[in-house]
Amino acid sequence: MTASLTPDAPATTPSGERTAPGSSRRRARTRPEWRRVAFGADQPRWVRPSAAALLVATAFTYLWNLTNSGWANEFYAAAVQAGSKDWTAWFFGSIDAGNAITVDKPPAAFWLPGLLGRIFGFNSFTMLLPEALMGVAAVALLYAAVKRVSGPAAGLIAGAALAATPVAALMFRFNNPDAMLTFCLVAAAYMTVRAIEKAGWKWLTGAGTLIGLAFLTKMLQGVIIVPALGLAYLWAAPTTLGRRLLHLLGALGGIVAVAGAYILAFTLTPASARPYMAGSQTNSFLELTFGYNGLARIFGNRAGGGQGGFGGAGAPGGPGGGNAGFGGTAGILRMFGPSFGTEISWLLPAALILLVAGLWFTRRAVRTDRVRASLVVWGGWTLLTAAVFSFMTGTVHPYYAVALAPGIASVVGIGSAELWRGRAYWPSRIVLAVTVLATSIWTAVLLGRDASWLPWLRVVIVVLGVLAAVGLLVRVDRIRAGAVAVAVAALLAGGLGTAAFTVATASVGHSGAIPTSGPSGSEGFGAARAGFGQARDRAAAEGGQTVEATRQPAAGVGGPGGPGGASASSEVVALLQQTTTKWSAATNGSNSAAALELASNTNVIAMGGFTGSDPYPSLDEFKALVADGEVTYYIAGGGMGGGFGGRGGGTDTSAIAQWVEANFQAQTVGSTTVYRLVG
Repeated sequence: MTASLTPDAPATTPSGERTAPGSSRRRARTRPEWRRVAFGADQPRWVRPSAAALLVATAFTYLWNLTNSGWANEFYAAAVQAGSKDWTAWFFGSIDAGNAITVDKPPAAFWLPGLLGRIFGFNSFTMLLPEALMGVAAVALLYAAVKRVSGPAAGLIAGAALAATPVAALMFRFNNPDAMLTFCLVAAAYMTVRAIEKAGWKWLTGAGTLIGLAFLTKMLQGVIIVPALGLAYLWAAPTTLGRRLLHLLGALGGIVAVAGAYILAFTLTPASARPYMAGSQTNSFLELTFGYNGLARIFGNRAGGGQGGFGGAGAPGGPGGGNAGFGGTAGILRMFGPSFGTEISWLLPAALILLVAGLWFTRRAVRTDRVRASLVVWGGWTLLTAAVFSFMTGTVHPYYAVALAPGIASVVGIGSAELWRGRAYWPSRIVLAVTVLATSIWTAVLLGRDASWLPWLRVVIVVLGVLAAVGLLVRVDRIRAGAVAVAVAALLAGGLGTAAFTVATASVGHSGAIPTSGPSGSEGFGAARAGFGQARDRAAAEGGQTVEATRQPAAGVGGPGGPGGASASSEVVALLQQTTTKWSAATNGSNSAAALELASNTNVIAMGGFTGSDPYPSLDEFKALVADGEVTYYIAGGGMGGGFGGRGGGTDTSAIAQWVEANFQAQTVGSTTVYRLVG
């Protein structure tokens, strides 16, 4: 028997209905009715149409005018382009089809876009389509997971909350790895929920394989939620403790099988047959995992591994330095601050309130209670992810918060639906009223960070929140019309603000390495709103230019845009398109190389990788490439994002620049200094 979220309801009727404490005569709030609604063929007629409407609305939001972001993050777009042209580049995540060096992430996020590009041709649509479809699938799986536990109404609330989270709309229309990461984690949680129902070891092992795929998407971030999933199964699965532990070992085996197979393949492939592993100092996948993309992210560069970055923890304008694009100041309130606040925190207060209430009201339930188990899954997801993002002092960006959205949405869906059923009891009513009022007030605060954007909306939302809270407290919902009115007011108070912000996010293009959500032209929602590349595109739009025009200025490599938003001049592009060597050019930094590759459809060596500090190629390796006639041009400048690196941040790239300057004749193409390396 599964407990309902009503306070202290120990007594049950012969039919399994739980009665209110202190009165066996009071009308009981039942779980069996909702079980039939959730699983049976006799579910209400509104369920399927409403679920279909949710998915159609989500698909429209994520797919409409999908290509308005162009190449989005050019750094990752170049990896997809390379994968669409060469299988080795596809498998290892190389940024160029010549396989000089990879991006600084595992390759899984680029596999689907790369395949679509190979089959249908590489362009903005084939690159971004998988991201949008994974967003729709994540909403569908979240709906299904929550529905199985708390019914279709809870599933709809959870699915809609995820779809209407601004950072979700941002990332599911963008080409960063976070879209696939979020989808894999939602799918793993769905399988865990299914596994808990009947101690299904196959479902749990499937969850493990998806966590392994999440690891191959964004390394250690893919395993943050594992303790929550494991604890929920260990606590609630209806079988013996020994079997629960054995099943968890099987899930761990799934993680190791998927992640380990790729690591083994990478390690056993000779370095001469694969690209250099960017972000590492020793061409090592494991070093990247535990260094630059692991401990260095959490504790800053002082944790070791993965040199370079943006100046290290605490550097001005970099990680931990208060720059909103890098997460702002670490601490317990970071998720509510100017960096993360409008990305993710709209429903976070509601989720925290409902999680505490839900765990309290189910504290006396049987061990196998699935409502409580689901709260452990999704609530643990929320707390673990929020804690890591809040306190990490290394490199962190606001868009990471998309991985937090499913946990928040599910807790809100389960908690609000369960408490609504138990609203006849005053503790449930009070919690619901407090939740609605707190959500509406916090929404108004977030919207108030830019007083010029829809100022009337804040007033409407607070009024609706007050009306819904008062209606709950004075029991207007006792009659059917009153219940409908209160429910509608509560849903609007909680959802109007985040939905409006999400629509505003989806309606404009985003580019660069640090995209942020929000309405076009608004700079009042935090410093990250003027993130690298995005401010340039917005200014161009206001001036009547297209985004593509700003990406192709008269000359130069790098120029405007910063990391992830480099640009290539038409003169240099034309020069590279005439080359016939394996690599048309070499330049400093992955972002400069990516811009040249996308514009010219040729291979460019990204010396020094993303940060410019990767020791590839060495001076001797570069000399050998030139001697073999494999590189036509060396393009001066560049660096991280273009324009930041000068001769390059690393010792090897600086030595290469000096050697080229001393041995080859410089020429000016547009406003760019170019050296021809072959006769």
